[in-house]
Amino acid sequence: MKAAVLHKFGEAPRYEDFPDPVPEKGDALVRVKAVALENFDRVTANGTHYSSRQLFPIFPAIVGHSGVGILDDGTMAAFGGSKPPYGTMAEKAVVPQMYRMYMTPIPDGVELAIAAALPSSSLTSLLALKWGAKMQVGETVLINGATGVSGKLGVQIAKLLGAGRVVGTGRQEEALKSLEGLGADAVIDLKQSDEKVAEAFIKEAGKGYNIVLDFLWGPPTEILLKTLVPKEAGFPQRRIRLMQIGESAGPTISLSGEEVRTSGLEISGAGNIPFEALPEATKQIWDWMKDNKLRIDIERVPLKDVEQAWLRKDVSGKRLVIIPP
Repeated sequence: MKAAVLHKFGEAPRYEDFPDPVPEKGDALVRVKAVALENFDRVTANGTHYSSRQLFPIFPAIVGHSGVGILDDGTMAAFGGSKPPYGTMAEKAVVPQMYRMYMTPIPDGVELAIAAALPSSSLTSLLALKWGAKMQVGETVLINGATGVSGKLGVQIAKLLGAGRVVGTGRQEEALKSLEGLGADAVIDLKQSDEKVAEAFIKEAGKGYNIVLDFLWGPPTEILLKTLVPKEAGFPQRRIRLMQIGESAGPTISLSGEEVRTSGLEISGAGNIPFEALPEATKQIWDWMKDNKLRIDIERVPLKDVEQAWLRKDVSGKRLVIIPP
């Protein structure tokens, strides 16, 4: 079969022949129809993620960790999980028995490429908002890094969950403009000077942020946290729950003690979510998809072009979806 084959960490996968996977008892064989190319795929294949050597214990290996495909009985389903050296960016994939319970039939009317791209990117924000930050109706949510794929979905999901006000940040002018059509009440351009960005954070907070979904970290988050320090003595006026999700602006920040002591700030990682929340969250995403309540920008790429797609730098705000022959 044809597949996206990785030969060593740090390289782009190549379109090559690879032996067909052989399912063991209880496994499911899938004819793959669409696989989203996500940041997780690039990071793990680069060898820098903590799970890299678990996912790629030997080479050559096929990249990809989830997808959409057809089962032997004709069912079209979303799936995830694999056994090295087999990933999902191939004509065929095997879903190990332990992951079969998480396979989801594709509802009628949902396009396969959308079904491959949207759920995982949406779960990031839904889990963080509903189960991590325990968002309440009417709260103010800041999406720090709202112009990426997951950030755009975060804006939409915050509104669907009943946020009273949603503020999005980013650096791309056209993408920032598009956020209003997705439900954002205000946007902040991070290309401004630090002083202007700080002023914008304060202005757009209104009575204050309740929740921050942080896809950026680095300097933008440092600016934000400084603005949360109160100007008068007293107890914090509210809890500010910051869910740390990504680090596209930098892996570290400088955090002063007063930013934690006096602001009501609570920082939690996006992975700090109860595992039992996943089935309910997944069902909610599929329900929204069936009702066309979530939008995502995608670009379909033939599997034969996976190497070029892997190296592209012009895909901010949209998801590439690999389509096997």
